[in-house]
Formats: sequence, structure tokens, C-alpha cells
Amino acid sequence: MDQATIHKIRNIGIVAHIDAGKTTTTERILFFTGVIHKMGEVHDGQAVMDFMKQEQERGITISSAAITTRWREHQINIIDTPGHIDFTLEVERSLRVLDGIVMLFCAVGGVEPQSETVWHQADRYKVPRIAFINKMDRQGADFFHTIEMMNNILEANAVAFQLPIGQEENFEGIIDLMTMTAVKYVGLDQIPSAIPDDYLAKATQMRENMVARLADFDDVLMEKYLNEQSITVEEIQHAARHAVLANLITPVFCGASFKNKGIGALLDAVVDYLPSPIDRGLIAGTDPKDQAVVLSRKPSTKSPFSALAFKIITDAYVGQQTFIRVYSGELKAGSYIYNSSKGERERIGRIMRIRANSREELTEIKAGDIGALIGMKYTTTGDTLCDEEHPIHLENIHYPDTVLDLRIEPATVKDREKLFMALGKVALEDPSFKTRFDDETEETIISGMGELHLEIIVDRLKNDHQVDVIVGEPAVAFRETITREAKSEYKYKKQTGGKGQYAHIEFMISPNNGGGVQFVDRVKGGNIPREYIPAIEKGFLQTVEEGLLAGFPMTGIKFVLLDGGYHEVDSSDMAFRICTIQALKEAAPKAAPHLLEPIMKIEVNTPDEYMGDIIGDITRRRGKILNMRRHRKGSQKLNGTVPLMEMFGYASSLRTLSSGRANYSMEFLEYSPLPKEIEEKVIAERLEKKKK
Repeated sequence: MDQATIHKIRNIGIVAHIDAGKTTTTERILFFTGVIHKMGEVHDGQAVMDFMKQEQERGITISSAAITTRWREHQINIIDTPGHIDFTLEVERSLRVLDGIVMLFCAVGGVEPQSETVWHQADRYKVPRIAFINKMDRQGADFFHTIEMMNNILEANAVAFQLPIGQEENFEGIIDLMTMTAVKYVGLDQIPSAIPDDYLAKATQMRENMVARLADFDDVLMEKYLNEQSITVEEIQHAARHAVLANLITPVFCGASFKNKGIGALLDAVVDYLPSPIDRGLIAGTDPKDQAVVLSRKPSTKSPFSALAFKIITDAYVGQQTFIRVYSGELKAGSYIYNSSKGERERIGRIMRIRANSREELTEIKAGDIGALIGMKYTTTGDTLCDEEHPIHLENIHYPDTVLDLRIEPATVKDREKLFMALGKVALEDPSFKTRFDDETEETIISGMGELHLEIIVDRLKNDHQVDVIVGEPAVAFRETITREAKSEYKYKKQTGGKGQYAHIEFMISPNNGGGVQFVDRVKGGNIPREYIPAIEKGFLQTVEEGLLAGFPMTGIKFVLLDGGYHEVDSSDMAFRICTIQALKEAAPKAAPHLLEPIMKIEVNTPDEYMGDIIGDITRRRGKILNMRRHRKGSQKLNGTVPLMEMFGYASSLRTLSSGRANYSMEFLEYSPLPKEIEEKVIAERLEKKKK
């Protein structure tokens, strides 16, 4: 595969708010590009991209499925991602490996809460994007209002590249402003037609606006535009592509996926404006042995191999599939590669190209491509795979914190082992899901991003893994932290009949705001032999997991090992681990520990007449309204923050307050200190439970 072939790859994601029509749009793309010959629908559970049982039953996309298709001699690798906020990690890890995205907006709903979240995630990874305003045939569809919202809310610098002919039930075609041609849709056919007379003036004015906006980013176009010289379509397209690749504009297209309108033009836009792996340029990483040394890889088959594992799916037929994005070099089936994140060598069994739920076997995979590897033993999501002779470590994927806990237990004792194995597989596939065993209460606790996330995991345990589980009530995932620096020294001595145990450490713990959990070794001169340092770190991490105040995991804590001592005979790994655990428990009160609660970002869309009641209700829940803005005529969009523990049952309360006319969405924002009186109550309840 030479550079010309890599130029013809497009790795794209289709992302949006829930129900904007992502999966339907993808199905239509697959139909029009000839991958499938019958269009599946989300509402009847027949969509190719939604192949998990839970997706077909609920009509939502949970797991981002990768699929390869072709258009105008270009290879397009599409990742269809979920829109529900509980599955935000699926979007996050897709954005990490994509080159461009198609951002879908509903022509009726406009810019909705998850649209904002995904937009800002794409900003973080600097992913170029084009926009597709879907559902132009629906009642209330408004192309221009949606563009206005994109500019006001997202600062998208959105530029219309098309003009719809009609809207709502009269939506019948599209005018391409680039070429000033029109098409009308009849069934599956698109019929070229002249621009209707009553649209000509508007289309001419909009094209003028498009060229003027693009001239800001292209000197040649600017000169011709100012001198009123004739400008070719190719010159406008060249300027548009440059502006999209530099994230300077967002071209806007429109259609109605369900009615097969606008899909061909959208595919043309993907090829014309979204980047190839070569356009995205060098990928940066670090030397695995020295993180301070910055390395890079060129998107070329001649560069050493480098790839990022971004998703794992366990399949009943082929076992574990590890999805990778190849950044450089090439990989042959049956060869060996190096996992620089784990420091392990991996043998590649087979390489697959995925067609959602079916696969095509490849002999090799090359720079710029996306595929799945079979037979990986050590690799998990976010790991870097590379050439052993030229190791590199690529930036990992950002994982959000879990906010909700659920206590589960197997229905029968004999299912216990089966449950642990099933949870291990689910956690491997989904890093936004955590599981732990509480030794004191002998309960298994699973943690996730929200009620729907945990509900679907329980569903998968029962259906995919055939483990019957008893489920408790969802509970807020509190965290513990410390607020003061504390220095301490501790000696652990135990003399038994045989060999004794001895360990001595001096350390300091301090708040690590924004830095998570950190262990630092500052021991000089061998007072503690090197081989015991990992045991001290293990003791620290175990304590962090179990908490120092009420048994909740800790965050924002830094442990600095300063000095200590050992005994040639009685010291051991176990002695230093126990010493660390006991030392931290003793030092905890000096560091003023306290509880943190998850604070959620909330957005409520409500008709004007219910606004006062809804604001009052959020205030009673310890929430704050930060801003209000007009959503549509007669309705407001309220944005604010609210503690998660106050939000159980909020959906039914909101329905009652607004006669079913308001809706809301929430996403995790941050952990914040619990008020003292609530903290005392939570700790008392926790300790009472442990006594039982």
C-alpha cells in the first residue's frame, strides 16, 4: 500500500445525540455503497450496526461497531457510536482513533445536550468534522435554526453547503451550493433538476456567503473574490477542504436518512472534505523507557509498525477480538508484535476486517487502516502495539469516572465463579465499567456511568453469560480524599514462633488535586532495598481502593516514600505491604479525610410555563441553575449542576411537574466535597451496614 492508497482511506465516526438517526444513516450508507442489499431499521431490530441483543431490543446503539465500505474508489471505515450519555466512553475511544467525524443533528431538536458533549470531545482530539442535519421531513424541522444553534452554542463556524428544497412533509430535494445544481428524490432515485425559480435568489445569495466565508482561509480565493474574477468549483472545494482539515469551518449538509434523501451527497462530502490518515499527519508518542523522550510515526507502510487498541469484543465464535487503528507500518497475520503498555510480546493469530457482525479475513493490515486482531493475550483497551525493535508508547484513551454503584450477587453459590469470570470479560470490553469485591460485606459491587449503563451490564450477564444475578438498589459512588498534608513514620514488628516480620517506613501523604492517585519513591541510599518498594506501592494502592474513612475508593492523594529501614532476616514483601496499610490507617486522621460526591451537569428543556416549578425543584435538590437560554419559541433550556444522590427518581418528578412536556439529560462533571451533615449520615449508614 503506497501513499496514494493511504490517501484514499477515510476513518470516520458518525456521532450525535440519542435519536438523531445515527444508526439509520449508517444503514443507508451501507445500502447505497452496496455492503448490504436490504435496509434494516432500528425500530424493528434489524439494523446491521446494532447486532448486540440489547441494542436490538432497546433500539439504541451501545457498542460502537466498525464496518468497512467503499465509495468513489475510496475505502471508508465507519464507526457507529452510541448517543446516550451513559456510553460516553464508546464515543471517547472512537474519537481517539478516527480522522474525521460526521456530526448528525436532528432538524427538529437542533443542538441537544449530548451533541455538545461529543462536540467538545472532538475538540479535545482536534478531529475535523462535517455536519448532517437529518430528519428534514419531520414536523418542526428547521434547517436554518439548527445552523444558528450550531454557531451560538458550539461556536462551530457552520457554513451551509446545501439548501433544502422544502421542509417537513414538503421536503423533496437539495440544492448543491458548490455546483449550483439540484436533485429531487423519488423513492430510491435522485433525479437531477433545475433549481426551482423561487429558490434561485436564495441559493445564489447563500453560495456568495459560502465563497466569502471560505475566502477568509485561502489567499488565492480571496484575491479572485475581491477582484470579482471567475472562480472554479475546484478552487472552492480546495479552499473548503483546507478549512475543514484545519478545523476552521463546519460544512453543513442535510437530508432525511429514513426516506433515503441526501445520503449520496453526504458520502461525496466524506470523500471530498474529511481527512485521510496522511492529512492527519504524524502521530506523537513517547519512548517506553523514558517518557520524557518524544517520538513520532509517519502514516506510511515504510515506518516501523505502531497501532492503538481501542476496543475489545468477546465473540462466541472467534473469541476475543481486539480492534486496532494502525498508524504506521504493516502487520502480517501470524507475526509477533510488542505491547509497550504492558511490556509483553504478542503473537497475532488472525486479522479481520469487520462488517458489523460478520468478518473478512486479511493476510495483513497496513498504515491508516482499522481492523480486528484475534489471539491477543495481554492487550486491553488503550494499549499501544508496536515493532519490538522500534518501541513507542502512544497516548492512552481518557476514561471518565464511574458515578453509580450496584451491589449484585449470584442467585446460587455455584454461580459465583461463573459471575467473576463474566464480570472480568465485561470489564475487559468496557473500561468505563468497574467491579470490586467488598471483603467485609462479602458483596460484589459493580460501578458504571449511570442507571442505563448498569442495567445493560446486568442484562448482558444474564443473557450473554447465562449468570443469574440478584441485584440491589443503585447507590451513589462516593469517593474519599484528604485535605491536609501529613508526615508519618511507622514500624511494623511481629515475632512469631519461627521467622519474625519487620518493616519501617517514613512517608508523607498530601492532597493531589487533579492528579488522581500517585505514588512517589524518594528513598536514597538503600535504607529500604529496591525489591521492597513495589510491595509498599501495592499496600498504598490496596488502601486507596478500600478507603480510609468509610470504605469508599480514594482519589486525589499523593504518597511520597521518604525513608525507612529493614531487617536482613525478618523483612519481606508481606511485612512492607502490611506496614504500609497500617501506617496509612494511623496517619489518616492527621490528613483530615472527607467524602466526595459526584456532581452532574444537568440540562432541562422545558416550556416557559413550568420553568419556575422546575428551577424550584432543582434548588431543593441542592442544585444550581447556571444559565438559561431560549431553546425554541415558548421554551427554555436550563443548564446547571446537581448532586447525583439527589437525582434518583427525577424522571418521574419532572414528568409530573411539566405534564410530561419537559425532558432532561445529565452527565458527570466532577467530584465535590459532601456537606458535613450529609457526610456524617453517609458514614454512619456505611458503618452500620458493615456491622451487620
